[in-house]
Amino acid sequence: MTELHLALTDFVEYPQDEMLRRAADNYQALKRRHSIRKFSDRQVPRAIIEQCLLAAGTAPNGANHQPWHFVAIASPEIKAQIRLEAEALEQAFYDGRAGEEWLDALKPLGTDANKAYLEHAPWLIAIFSQKRSGAGEGDKSNYYVHESVGIATGFLIQALHHAGLGTLTHTPKPMSFLSKICRRDRDNERPYMLLVVGYPAEDATVPEHAIRKKALAQISTFL
Repeated sequence: MTELHLALTDFVEYPQDEMLRRAADNYQALKRRHSIRKFSDRQVPRAIIEQCLLAAGTAPNGANHQPWHFVAIASPEIKAQIRLEAEALEQAFYDGRAGEEWLDALKPLGTDANKAYLEHAPWLIAIFSQKRSGAGEGDKSNYYVHESVGIATGFLIQALHHAGLGTLTHTPKPMSFLSKICRRDRDNERPYMLLVVGYPAEDATVPEHAIRKKALAQISTFL
């Protein structure tokens, strides 16, 4: 059975000079996006998080199976549990599990095992990837899961930045504890990333090392 195809009616084409302006404006806006490690405890309305999650859900993905689930966490008790588990893993990481090369790469960022932001920030968003579709849609495989969830995560980070919030990607290894804490302990799902969300603290800083981005010639080739 052939699925119905609808006419494309919401694409907007701009004059090329406006296209260039919009592209440049977007680049300048994204240059202001930084990974934040000191967050204010100012509250962020749930409605803002909901709109950003809806934006993430528009990401392209394999066969439109949308193989992701987002758990938005504001509960102080759950955030405290996550911090406790994450810091235990981080301590082992910095005590040598990471290896010297990795630890040397992190030194310019000034990171350590203390992850106070996991409790201080108003929101944590745990992102899960799904190998198979969820209940109610039949049992079927999902495709390009890692790629699809990665793109959706990028959409989410951009949406939160566009809304005026700071973010930090956090990937403790292993992340299996998130499945239990977030009540997503199921065979078809895996924790993908933990996103810390909120306003930057007044004394938030950005490592100079993190400002250095590769030039266009280093990241692209035109043929």
